[in-house]
Amino acid sequence: MNAIKGIKTLTFAGLALALAGSLSLYSCNGGGNASGTDSTSGDANTVLGAGSTFDYPLFSKQFSDYNKTTGLKVNYQSIGSGGGILQLTNKTVDFGASDAPLNDEQTQKIGAPALHIPVTAGAVVLSYNLPDVKDTLKLTPDILANIFLGNIKKWNDPKIAAINTGVKLPDMEIVIAHRSDGSGTTNIFTTYLSKVSPDWTSKVGKGSSVNWPVGLGGKGNEGVAGLVKQTPGTIGYIELAYAIQNGMAYAKIQNKAGNFITPSIASVTAAANIQLPADAKVSLTNTEAADGYPISGLSWVLIYKEQKYNDRSQDKATKLLKLIWWQVHEGQQFSAPLNYAPLSQNAVTTAEAILKSATYDGKPIL
Repeated sequence: MNAIKGIKTLTFAGLALALAGSLSLYSCNGGGNASGTDSTSGDANTVLGAGSTFDYPLFSKQFSDYNKTTGLKVNYQSIGSGGGILQLTNKTVDFGASDAPLNDEQTQKIGAPALHIPVTAGAVVLSYNLPDVKDTLKLTPDILANIFLGNIKKWNDPKIAAINTGVKLPDMEIVIAHRSDGSGTTNIFTTYLSKVSPDWTSKVGKGSSVNWPVGLGGKGNEGVAGLVKQTPGTIGYIELAYAIQNGMAYAKIQNKAGNFITPSIASVTAAANIQLPADAKVSLTNTEAADGYPISGLSWVLIYKEQKYNDRSQDKATKLLKLIWWQVHEGQQFSAPLNYAPLSQNAVTTAEAILKSATYDGKPIL
């Protein structure tokens, strides 16, 4: 891959302006920033959601199309998985979206059974800004962990050079970009590092938010992508669609089988080709699949199992469930064009069963 060739320098302000424009356009189609009002108030034909920036490119297309065919407006805040979970906990949105299942603390705070409905699978990629490097870099799990631990500080470090034969690596400091907000993307990446590096496990650990040893923080996939594009020598983790849409280079990662894998729909699909548990909460990282990309993950829509709360109407609950059902079925047509892996048939079947368990006043909605 020669992904870095021809990349034009884009200032962080320029990226922010472009993203602001896309949010404004999306808002006209029922997306963008939601108000802080209770999810049971306002327009009965509007559903409010918040959370994953990982999902935003896919959700933007899905919700726009659903609005055209049904008239339902979906107002979605791309604020990070942690923010989406918090808003769902506060009952200010109808659904949250997260790339990490609820942890024990979040489950306790939410105070009622919550359903995790898988809606897509994608790749977290390691994007880098090395203008004079024309080849796709290769990175091993050990090198990756040591870069983010701050142990490998230069791009021409002998360990990086040893697996990138023939690549002229610059004598340049490595700058780390990571998420500053609570993030399911961070959870996927740190869960992977915790599986492959005992040193990472003991010093940092995994989660939606961690204490980073080194680096600069950016909010959302957008913020990390902006830091990488703005500063030569930077490496950061972002969702595959963001990297492709912004013309950014990203590395091949060595998987458990020893193969260097390019993140793609096919390699994420290979990683996701597993039997899901009944609650759909599973990690795809460090896959056993020989052709699977090792930093892959599912993303979920989160809703309350019992939908009769805060004077919500049955009509609102039914519209929400029909929307998610459509996402899991017809909405999957938009996954591959936007570089997400469509759900496997097993994942669809699991999602159907979970959705059918949702109730209104104790009675199934679907």
